Amino acid sequence: MTPRLRFFLPVVLFAGVALALAVGLSLDPRELPSTMIDKPAPEFDLPAVRGRSRGLASSDLVGEVHLVNFFASWCAACRVEHPLLNRLTEDGVVAVFGVNYKDKPEDARRWLDQLGDPYVRSGADIPGRAGIDWGVYGLPETFIVDANGH
Repeated sequence: MTPRLRFFLPVVLFAGVALALAVGLSLDPRELPSTMIDKPAPEFDLPAVRGRSRGLASSDLVGEVHLVNFFASWCAACRVEHPLLNRLTEDGVVAVFGVNYKDKPEDARRWLDQLGDPYVRSGADIPGRAGIDWGVYGLPETFIVDANGH
């Protein structure tokens, strides 16, 4: 390796890392871009969460505005968010639908029995396929779906 290359290679690598950090630090961490904005909700048909009678399908998401909340019993942030969802349902603000994501059926049932069930309908996405289709990459994740299913 020539002396000139030995000098410039670390400088170029440092400049690349500094540029990546500068771009990352300029982003707002509260803004999470979603690929689903203004797009129809993905097609899905989920069985009911254990202990619940009504599953959730994409056909349930038309006609009025809905909140679709992806949650799991193992998710600590879901536990913090849950009282707000209960309050939204109690106050009749919006219909809240739940998708139990990659959870054990008995754990999901116990969690909803203990903390309250704010969901009009709740589907069990045990393999996580619906979550992938919706673009979920962390829990909890909540989507607002308009009357047209977008």
